[in-house]
Amino acid sequence: MTRRSPWQRPARYWPLPVAVIAWELATRSAQAAYFPPPSRIAARLHEMWFSGPLWRMFLTDEAVADLLPSLGRLFAGWGIACAAGVLAGVALGRSYLLSALVEPLVHFGRSVPPATLLPVFLLLFKIGTPMELASIVYGVIWPVLINSMDGARHVDLQYIETGAVYRLSAWQRLTRIILPAAAPKIFAGLRLSVSLALIMMIISELVGSSEGIGHRMLEAQSQFDIPAMWAVIVLLGLLGIALNTAFLGVERLLLSWHRGARG
Repeated sequence: MTRRSPWQRPARYWPLPVAVIAWELATRSAQAAYFPPPSRIAARLHEMWFSGPLWRMFLTDEAVADLLPSLGRLFAGWGIACAAGVLAGVALGRSYLLSALVEPLVHFGRSVPPATLLPVFLLLFKIGTPMELASIVYGVIWPVLINSMDGARHVDLQYIETGAVYRLSAWQRLTRIILPAAAPKIFAGLRLSVSLALIMMIISELVGSSEGIGHRMLEAQSQFDIPAMWAVIVLLGLLGIALNTAFLGVERLLLSWHRGARG
């Protein structure tokens, strides 16, 4: 396996500053009211959320009121969906009878766009955190469930037979054979679910919330505060990159044995 040069990894990111510079020059020359330059967006982003005191890690009052509740709901909904998806997926993957009964319902449920069920969640939970958590959980659970089910179903039969030879208990077979063998598939579903959790967080806050990043975006739109609206969009992009990078780091750490065996 060839090793990358120390200069190759930073070189991958050169299109980003080029794109920002091009965006700055194009918007300044166009003078379009609805497309402010990145410098103006960055200034508004700093003013809204990151110009607070040092002891609060530069977070403003708006950041505490908007960012923290949104992130709390995002991680709570993602965690619930991941736990439920892995547990149900492994159970369905290892039981052919249960899978035959439930799998059609799973494929029906994942085919329903989560946004179309927001009115139902509003009726059931009213406006507030429970409705937003339900929306996130419903939108996130499907890739985790399906990948966990597929990973648990296709465990190498030799591993199962070896466990039977050594008379491993059901719990030992689950923790030492099935889950490690299914882990790459499970983590693939978890990685997809991170971006879906961010999307569902915003959609749920746009529909029914009095706080959060989505509510702040709606408020900026109603007040024709275009730089603030773009600041929210940029913040969401940065959050998506940060969450994906953090998840990849955890995945590399936990699946290092798999990468080493594959390499």
